[in-house]
Amino acid sequence: MPGGVPEARHRVQEAMRAWGEPAERIEAAALIVTELVTNAVQHTSTRRIRCRLLRSADGVRICVWNRGRARIPAPAAPGDSAGLPVAAVPTVSGHADDDALDCLPEDGRGLLLVDALAARWGTRAALAGRLVWADV
Repeated sequence: MPGGVPEARHRVQEAMRAWGEPAERIEAAALIVTELVTNAVQHTSTRRIRCRLLRSADGVRICVWNRGRARIPAPAAPGDSAGLPVAAVPTVSGHADDDALDCLPEDGRGLLLVDALAARWGTRAALAGRLVWADV
């Protein structure tokens, strides 16, 4: 199943190039789909994962669906991309350290990237599985 991650990334890049999307949007979408599909692979017990792109006048929505229903953190509050209060960001000698994220749990770091790159993102759970989406 890990081979599905590069395949999804490649297909997203191909589709968005064919649509004439700007290079920076294509790269953001490639990183986002990599994170979302990787999460789906890690948190599902089935081999069935779907990735879909929806194009609109506002941009592109990336949708990744799987049968797993593991808890996924809610999107961060507006203006708080890391989901942490500003005072909680680790510092060394009063300055933000390049390794400041090292003290955060490894699980969920990809969603920090998704939150930083996407205009919006969210999740929806149902009996049939979980959908995670991101707009670029």
